[in-house]
Amino acid sequence: MRRQAVMSTRVWLAFAALGVIWGLPYFFIKIALQELSPFVVAWGRLLLAALILLPIAWQRGALRTINAHWGAIIAFALLEFALPFAAISLGERWISSSVAGMLIAMVPLSVALIAHFFGLHEPLGLWRSVGLILGLVGVAALLGFGTVSGTMGWVGVGCMLLATLGYAVGPLIVQRYMAGLDALGPVAASVGVATLVLSLPAALTLPRQLPSAPVLISLLVLGAVCTALAMQLMFFLIRSAGAARAAVITYINPAVATLLGVIVLHEPLGLGGVLAFALILLGSWLSTRGARRDSLRPQ
Repeated sequence: MRRQAVMSTRVWLAFAALGVIWGLPYFFIKIALQELSPFVVAWGRLLLAALILLPIAWQRGALRTINAHWGAIIAFALLEFALPFAAISLGERWISSSVAGMLIAMVPLSVALIAHFFGLHEPLGLWRSVGLILGLVGVAALLGFGTVSGTMGWVGVGCMLLATLGYAVGPLIVQRYMAGLDALGPVAASVGVATLVLSLPAALTLPRQLPSAPVLISLLVLGAVCTALAMQLMFFLIRSAGAARAAVITYINPAVATLLGVIVLHEPLGLGGVLAFALILLGSWLSTRGARRDSLRPQ
């Protein structure tokens, strides 16, 4: 009984930690962009995560089972890491970190909309249909309340929607083509592949001088904490509580991102933005009721 209580405490601590950790990237990306290009920010966090995850995966033997899945791993690397990480960094040049976090909350909606294209057929039903409608109304309201301005602001929104699509497709690739594998192996290999993919654009945009301490610390947090450590916590949660319960994180981290942007960076949001965000979260929750959630994504 005492052992179960200790395990339950560890699960809740991991859950709380991951909810906060996956809400941090948008804040630290905004700081890093003050001195680094979007490609260097994305590449830097991937490189640090690869240096941490690949040795761990090798030691556990998790890389031995991926040889027959390189096609899926490369696709996962592009859609789950290289594309979203670069797109989010690009998008945050023109929109606030709080809006970026709220748009990423669309991931469950996107999964529900495109899952059938991957042969994962799940009936929508009344409540899931209502959820999709509410979520889309929330996104329309968010973008219509003046939280985005100017041509480049809308380009930033487009970047975030592209990242959202990548985050939605990535887990479906795992569920469809890599079911049964130790998750650490494909994730570590994919992080390594994504690092290589972004190496050239990062090399072409490297800074001419060493970044300041706050920027370097931001990169360290993004790579070591928000990617590598977050994945370790997610593996622990999936093993201990199951993937479906662990998926509730999806509804917590955008709220953390929004609070950081508004409170620390003093980004404007307003009552309309808060109501729109509430609609997005409610729609995401309703649209994934009863849906399978066999894999999750990093932020």
